[in-house]
Amino acid sequence: MKYFNRKKAFTAAVTTAMLAGLLAGCGSAYALGNGSYSTGSATAAVLSASTTASADSGVYTERDLAQSADLSEAKTLTVSDNSTVEITESGTYVLSGTAANCIVKITVTDEKAKVQLVLDGVSITNDTLPCIYVVEADKVFITTAEGSSNTLTVTGSFVADGDTNTDAVIFSKDDLTLNGLGSLTVVSYDGNGISCKDDLKVTGGSYVIQTADDGIEVNDSINICGGTFTIQSYKDAIRCENDEDYTLGSIAITGGDFSIQAASDAIQATTTLIIDGGSFDLKATEAIEATNITINGGTIQIYATDDGINATAKSRACEVAITVNGGDITIEMGQGDTDALDANGSLYINGGTLNITATSPFDYDYIGQLNGGTVTVNGSQVSQLTNQMMGGPGNMGGFGGGFGGQMGGEFGGRGGMGGGEMGDFGGHGGGMGGRGGRF
Repeated sequence: MKYFNRKKAFTAAVTTAMLAGLLAGCGSAYALGNGSYSTGSATAAVLSASTTASADSGVYTERDLAQSADLSEAKTLTVSDNSTVEITESGTYVLSGTAANCIVKITVTDEKAKVQLVLDGVSITNDTLPCIYVVEADKVFITTAEGSSNTLTVTGSFVADGDTNTDAVIFSKDDLTLNGLGSLTVVSYDGNGISCKDDLKVTGGSYVIQTADDGIEVNDSINICGGTFTIQSYKDAIRCENDEDYTLGSIAITGGDFSIQAASDAIQATTTLIIDGGSFDLKATEAIEATNITINGGTIQIYATDDGINATAKSRACEVAITVNGGDITIEMGQGDTDALDANGSLYINGGTLNITATSPFDYDYIGQLNGGTVTVNGSQVSQLTNQMMGGPGNMGGFGGGFGGQMGGEFGGRGGMGGGEMGDFGGHGGGMGGRGGRF
């Protein structure tokens, strides 16, 4: 999204609020199974959500779930100005201190090497480089020490490392796990907050993430079973997408506490997006988006200005569908051509409680079934799904006021009906912070 100056708007309103707390919920996780589906003459492989598996199913290791590190053989590191802290061996490292233009660089060539970085009162502010850069390791754990407050900030535009576009405050080429009993604030004035090019797991910790681009951006998979997240993003807040392999890019959330404001999507996956538990307060253009979305539980509150929950063909690896089996879901939609649940495939509601305030509560292209649960639309309980199939919406309008909890009004004007085609940028209406009030 380059149609406005994110850096200027973001810089004008960055806040430094810290959040504390930890939500448990790591006792279950999801695995992906295989199947197939046929649409017309085309047949594709399907990534389908299995039944809930226990935490020892292989999704999370004991070390992923441990919120405190074993410090018996840990090494202590103190950051300093204009320096590079090189970590070249596996082990546990406790990081502390305050520094400007300091990069913690992890390069461990042993293919089985694991590094645990314990943040214990560290503050790093860089101009153009990541604060933590994982070049190579089998897996890295970033653990916040109990009771600690940690801050990582990049104030300028990122500079590439050779062919690597290091575009995040925490940038990892390999697997990454976030956990702990402390807090971490990540601020990126002109890029992403956390980027992981493999698999990301979060099992604990408290995170405040404020970014001009994506809050959390991952290539292969995101699994979250705990943690507290406050994310303000001028693009997507949590995104999992792999441009090279359409079978990757999944998100599974079994617990956690999420407060998200995003200019684009709050939570976006390429293939499957599964929510089994957690608490969600999502304000975005589109709150939840993936090819295949399954909601089995959780408390989800959505305010959106395009689609609340949107299943769209981002991958050929799974059926385009929304399935709601449980949960307590509240969706409020902005005015205009907006849909609360929009499936460019099929929509199944089998259980749960849905409270929808919208002109168009449901939009599906193929099958729409209300098999169970309690569904209320604009104050009245419904027993069948209506269907709203209309032309494509225009795109987002300009952005107004700043971030930092002062995003007024809705997320921006939108173009008119386009007969299935996207309208031009702009449309009518103001932008983020245009008229005060909603956020």
